[in-house]
Amino acid sequence: MAGWDGGGDGRAGTGWHRGYGAAVFRPCIDLHGGRVKQVVGSTLRDGDEPVTNFVADRDAAWFAERFRADGLAGGHVIRLGPGNDDQAASALAAYPGGLQLGGGVTPADALDWLERGASHVIVTSWLFEDGLYQWRRLDELAELVGPQRLVVDLSARRDADGYRVFVDRWQRATDLVLDPGVLTSLEERAAELLVHAIDVEGMRSGIDTELVRFLADHCPLPVTYAGGARHLDDLALVTELGRGRVDLTIGSALDLFGGDGVRYRDVVEFNRAAERG
Repeated sequence: MAGWDGGGDGRAGTGWHRGYGAAVFRPCIDLHGGRVKQVVGSTLRDGDEPVTNFVADRDAAWFAERFRADGLAGGHVIRLGPGNDDQAASALAAYPGGLQLGGGVTPADALDWLERGASHVIVTSWLFEDGLYQWRRLDELAELVGPQRLVVDLSARRDADGYRVFVDRWQRATDLVLDPGVLTSLEERAAELLVHAIDVEGMRSGIDTELVRFLADHCPLPVTYAGGARHLDDLALVTELGRGRVDLTIGSALDLFGGDGVRYRDVVEFNRAAERG
């Protein structure tokens, strides 16, 4: 697939890298309680079962192998809480170098996940201490794994100050509000940015167009946006609003995950068409 760099080129490292021009679909495998699921992100709470749109009867490796066979690169595996390590490891083994790994990543296990086959590790909650953003922690992890293999997840929900980052499975508000300065500061510290629009994640209610525009205008890194996608047309919409600088993850609306809004074979063809230019 055009843009897949398996050998590394400095900034891109091992993983998805492309020139701007068209958004593409990025696959995802969300793990909760040791199963592949699609959940409504805003309902994740300690001690409570989240609202769930889909629970797979196949394991994570099956999905990873499907993405590998169809040439879908640059996707991510997210561990939503404990009990997901075995499934995450099996997905990475099925598609070595083809998937990023996130969910509770710290310096203690980041290198291990890369050795298990992750193209990048995704860091979120560890960057914060008591809800306060710690730049030194980002620098520490970037030095350990290399910026070219690090993705920063700054998933956010809207409040009076703008888009505020939430951590700990989106349960805890932080002091960090997305602004151009924050995004620019990531340029030399990471390879990519992952942003879930928490307010619409899993809702199939439409993408947050304002957030997509903001990311396109101000983020110097490749960005994957997730949240609210419901139709194949959302890929074209993200291309337009994001000016080809923002990729899109589709979860609950995808027929592969029990949805009825987007056919998996259509997103595969969309990416192939983008490859052809």
